[in-house]
Amino acid sequence: MLRKIIQRVNEWLEDRLRSLVRPLSPDARVIVIVTMLVLFSGLSIYMTVSSIYNFGKDKGRELQIEQMETLKLQMEQQRDSINKQNHFQYESGTEE
Repeated sequence: MLRKIIQRVNEWLEDRLRSLVRPLSPDARVIVIVTMLVLFSGLSIYMTVSSIYNFGKDKGRELQIEQMETLKLQMEQQRDSINKQNHFQYESGTEE
């Protein structure tokens, strides 16, 4: 079932592409193919180099955020009710 659907889509795309390319001369087809090849190759190289360049760029930010969260947790532990000391103040007064 899925194979038939993929085959139909493939045939439709092929027919559509052939109808677009048919009016072009052979020289124009070569120019279109070479232009698309250069365009897509340049885009592929750009994306590859960009992702390699940005691969470890955000690691410093993640570590910095992680340190801030650790500090935040330490501060919350100091405010914990277990660490609080109860200071009772008794008034020394005389009752009349």
